[in-house]
Amino acid sequence: MYNKSVLDNGIRVISEQIGHVRSISIGVWVRSGSRYEDGSTNGFAHFIEHMLFKGTKTRSAFDIASAIDSVGGVMNAFTGKELTSFYVKIPDYHLALAIDLLADIFKNSLFEDAEIAKEKSVILQEISMLEDTPDEYVHDFFETVFWKENPLGLPILGTKCLVSAIDKEDLIRFFNARYRGKGLVVTAAGNLNHDGLVALVKNAFDRLEVSSIQDEPAIPDISSNIAVMEKDLGQVHLVMGTPAPSAVSPKRYSGFVLNAVLGGSMSSRLFQNIREQRGLAYSIHSYLAQYMDCGMFAIYAGVADDKLHETISLIFDELHRICKDSLTDKELLSAKELLKGNYLLSMESTDNQMIKLAKNELCFGRNIPMEEIINAIEAIDSDDIRALAEEIFNPGHISIAAMGPISENDLVMDVMRA
Repeated sequence: MYNKSVLDNGIRVISEQIGHVRSISIGVWVRSGSRYEDGSTNGFAHFIEHMLFKGTKTRSAFDIASAIDSVGGVMNAFTGKELTSFYVKIPDYHLALAIDLLADIFKNSLFEDAEIAKEKSVILQEISMLEDTPDEYVHDFFETVFWKENPLGLPILGTKCLVSAIDKEDLIRFFNARYRGKGLVVTAAGNLNHDGLVALVKNAFDRLEVSSIQDEPAIPDISSNIAVMEKDLGQVHLVMGTPAPSAVSPKRYSGFVLNAVLGGSMSSRLFQNIREQRGLAYSIHSYLAQYMDCGMFAIYAGVADDKLHETISLIFDELHRICKDSLTDKELLSAKELLKGNYLLSMESTDNQMIKLAKNELCFGRNIPMEEIINAIEAIDSDDIRALAEEIFNPGHISIAAMGPISENDLVMDVMRA
């Protein structure tokens, strides 16, 4: 059963009662991330994510961790481009503890100088670890190429230079502007009572003042670009991408099916053709990155440098084919069943139910029932897929980035010959 309430300070409290489980997943969501940063604040949201676990007026960092560990629960957080979440999963009889902890870190975190200094070191190591993992780092590099000057191209972690220079007062100012009142959404799913949940949240968060911040992020201006980061690696890591439907676009369901067919699974065209039939790559896949008002469809491949031209040619062949030829009935049905099955199975988790509630509220301002999603997937036909493919796989909008033992001139030549 879905319920929603709004507190006097603007915090939205949303729940889904699931009576047959004994857990509750609860999260506090903030519209914060690298898209709402700039050249001076990049990395602040991710840094704050770390700092909220480093001690409050009444709890040390150890106290925060042990409070959840001692009841068999889990407490964690993540920062994305547009959203940050702090969440707890606990047995249903410890809901009050979970809410008290979440409220404590939002209201009473200390941001102590010593902890800020230590966390700078930790995050610098996190950035170094990412840079040492080229199959992950190439995606950050690609996004700087694809989104260009738009904040969507900023790395979530920030840069080493910016993290090293973070100032406490600037950090607290960013925190106080965003992590308050109307900026917060509390979602919970599991064996709970909504009125009881609201009472607990109101008591814990009632003194958290209203935030007046209003965000209107700039919509990116997309054009084709090619870039290379030359590194001494055993492979070339390649990403190519193009604009795609946003998280709220009616075309998003066509995007889901298109991704499933093209590179979103082991039975997809790209995986079967490039890995299984030809053995050119160990890893190749496509994915969708969707935001409030825009999106990106991307393809990743890791290949030997002498196989790069052939791989790019085969990818372009598949893009051309999916624009010109209708999907077979079997292929369309298989993609739909994959999406429906993945979705239905994911909804058996209170974690995923809690996430769904938050994203529906923040993107649409309403709950989207399971049946509506299933029916929307079922309604997609081959004409929808071909129309979307023709729209987004426009050569003038495709950007390509590569990392490895290759020059930019070599990549340009490979693309021109493909």
